[in-house]
Amino acid sequence: MELTILWFVLIAILWIGYLVLEGFDFGVGMLLPILSRNKDKAKQDTERRLIINTIGPVWDGNEVWLITAGGATFAAFPEWYATLFSGFYIPLFLILLALIVRGVAFEYRGKINDDRWRARCDQAIIFGSWIPALLWGVAFANLVRGVELDAAHQYVGGFWALLSPFALLGGLTTVLLFLMHGAVFIALKTDGEVRVKARRLAGWFSLASVLVAGGWAVWAQVAYSVPWTWAAVVVAAVSLVGVVLANAKAREGWAFLFSALAILSATVLIFGSMYPDVMPAFDPANSLTIDNASSTQYTLTVMTWVAVILVPVVLVYQSWTYWVFRRRLSTKDIPPPIGLSLRKLKDSAFGGPSSGSAKNLDLTPATGEKASGTDATASGPAKNGPGDTSA
Repeated sequence: MELTILWFVLIAILWIGYLVLEGFDFGVGMLLPILSRNKDKAKQDTERRLIINTIGPVWDGNEVWLITAGGATFAAFPEWYATLFSGFYIPLFLILLALIVRGVAFEYRGKINDDRWRARCDQAIIFGSWIPALLWGVAFANLVRGVELDAAHQYVGGFWALLSPFALLGGLTTVLLFLMHGAVFIALKTDGEVRVKARRLAGWFSLASVLVAGGWAVWAQVAYSVPWTWAAVVVAAVSLVGVVLANAKAREGWAFLFSALAILSATVLIFGSMYPDVMPAFDPANSLTIDNASSTQYTLTVMTWVAVILVPVVLVYQSWTYWVFRRRLSTKDIPPPIGLSLRKLKDSAFGGPSSGSAKNLDLTPATGEKASGTDATASGPAKNGPGDTSA
């Protein structure tokens, strides 16, 4: 196998890993206000912390797949990287902004014991989950459909040109797939009332995914793809039906495997439709291919040896992480909120009265609680440290 083909396949595998693993992270974030809807504010917060704790130990590790995919693209196909990131600048910037906001919200939600603070962090998590879930689908749909490139392989279309009906349907497809994936994952990782609600939502989203994702996949296959990718379409369809059946029988493990297989098959359809291009153009003569976008043979050879050594290490470590945090969580595993309490001071820090509308806040640990800490995770009792994000 030529190294250019090998690295195209490896980059596709990295994207499969990212979309499967980060897909349920996005789904969990999008479902946060739905699954935790409760008139009892204390119970609502406990359920939200439970939901966030299902991905607390793993969400940041899942994002490594995106960094690796981006780095591999930059090194193996620099022309592809340059054209993609310049042409898709606005959607990729919005995705990056959303991921940063979501990560900060995960890490700092439990640092301050204040309802308004946690509500704002929840809004950031929801925003940071919906935007990437939608825009990744839009971006990949454009790679299947093709974009407007000139003879120098530069994108000459505008932002709005990326929002075609086919691309928007692709965005809706990824949103529904990730909602289904996240709901199945929450049902797999929780117990009690949250599990029941998650299973119910997983059923609805899996049915919606069969219709919407199935429609987009057939459109992509008929209009833009090659004959052999019909196999990916069939596998995706069977997998979505498998999610519906397994979820109905409360077999969350099988439902999650089928859900992951559906996302895997959709990604195979995307990359199979692109090949041998990496950036298809409306005019085939202007398309970037794996040959005219690749690095030198020496660079690809060095990268191959590095990947052979490091990729197995990453896979083993991440597999071990999921094994350690494998058990189910319930609201009984979530301790009372831990964090700094906000108290308005009557006098300023300099001894005088507080002036005007200035808000002098005293950040002190809540009575009888530590200033920092974590909730229980999927492996057992809580430990202080960055592993938990939802105290």
